[in-house]
Amino acid sequence: MTYSGVVKVGGPADVHELTDLMISKVAVGPMDNNCYLLRCRATGEQLLIDAADDAETLLRLIGEDSIASVVTTHRHRDHWQALAGVVASTGARTYAGRYDAEGIPVPTDVPVEDGDAIRFGRVELTARHLVGHTPGSIALVYDDPHGPPHVFTGDCLFPGGVGNTRKDPEAFASLIGDVESKLFDRLPDETWVYPGHGRDTTLGAERPHLPEWRARGW
Repeated sequence: MTYSGVVKVGGPADVHELTDLMISKVAVGPMDNNCYLLRCRATGEQLLIDAADDAETLLRLIGEDSIASVVTTHRHRDHWQALAGVVASTGARTYAGRYDAEGIPVPTDVPVEDGDAIRFGRVELTARHLVGHTPGSIALVYDDPHGPPHVFTGDCLFPGGVGNTRKDPEAFASLIGDVESKLFDRLPDETWVYPGHGRDTTLGAERPHLPEWRARGW
């Protein structure tokens, strides 16, 4: 079945099958957050991005193989409400951006800096520190050796714009600057974008609109 990236709370996961990696996307309430379960196809080792809510749904998705790690993209409450339950059930190692870790009530085992590698099985993700939505938000880049890259952006990049910076011009300038320099300037148009809420997109679909985003200030 073709992957669409369209999911709804209470509905099934949508699975994106790559050569070395399987990506399962599921939505949880009450804020329609996206959670992503990544599975190394060579080893079966798994990593979860954002234990946002509804630990029961996430643990069912994870299954009996459990997870090695869980990454929290940023410190906002709607992205970690199931983290304690998931970690208690799986014993997973926790990752988060160094500058957001103190705002997450579950201890962060590995504080992440810009450019750090997060590995599970034979898969490697590269963390990109994007400042503005929060001080320590991170995106995770999977540089697929068999195709275009894939990037998990949390609440820093969506179809139609960057994340909410609460009408703070300095925060907006920081966020759009980081998104441009660390994502758009480094990755090709074919890069698949998996946001923290809503539908997926590609960098190519969003790139022509960067000047509009800068002009409007959000």
